[in-house]
Amino acid sequence: MSTIKGVIFDYGGTIDTNGVHWGEVIAEQYRLAGVGIDRDLYRNAYVHGERSLAKAPIITPEDTFHTLLRKKIAIQFEYLREQTLSQQFTTALAERIADGCYNKVKETLATSRAIVEQLSKQYPMVLVTNFYGNMPVVLKEFGLAGYFKCIVESSIVGIRKPDPALFALGVDALQLPAEEIVVIGDSYRKDIYPSSTLGCKTIWLKNICWEEEPIADGHAPTAIIGSIEQVTDAISALQSKEP
Repeated sequence: MSTIKGVIFDYGGTIDTNGVHWGEVIAEQYRLAGVGIDRDLYRNAYVHGERSLAKAPIITPEDTFHTLLRKKIAIQFEYLREQTLSQQFTTALAERIADGCYNKVKETLATSRAIVEQLSKQYPMVLVTNFYGNMPVVLKEFGLAGYFKCIVESSIVGIRKPDPALFALGVDALQLPAEEIVVIGDSYRKDIYPSSTLGCKTIWLKNICWEEEPIADGHAPTAIIGSIEQVTDAISALQSKEP
């Protein structure tokens, strides 16, 4: 009889933003700060920033998430200055946007931290994330350290989602059969599909997506939820469905 005995969590876009893609989180802070640029230009700036951070060691292992955000928005603003020659993209405005994002994460974590803590008392948990090499510092910063048996971080192991090999490392860390593990993430393409190919159960936290993510035949999410607050009930429902 197969039951859920372990949990793999995604971090960015899942625990920290409750299923809202980070591109949308930052875009909202642009709007609140009065930055008027079209959607395509913003998307290009966002993608440029993410690629820059993935290619170069801009983020250090000691950086807090607050520092990470300020570096991320600074890179976006540098790109926007080059593309528009506008004087509006100042350092002070970049820091204001970064600070707004940081405060939003702190608000979200007031809820998600309690859920992570509750689940950690019931299941061994592993974090599998595309991140920048400073995940332990970020977890400590937000009071999440100690809840995860292992952290599988892309920049440390040299594998990035959507490669299923990243999730395979998480499965190995739990030392459980894949079918006894549930993976929780906000991206179908990067979290749900690759872990499904390994045989894991999956819970798709589908809130505000960056783009449409079609579901592949034979790899539908085991469950879909709209808020991290529904995770515990979703796992309980999976348990009750087991023969």
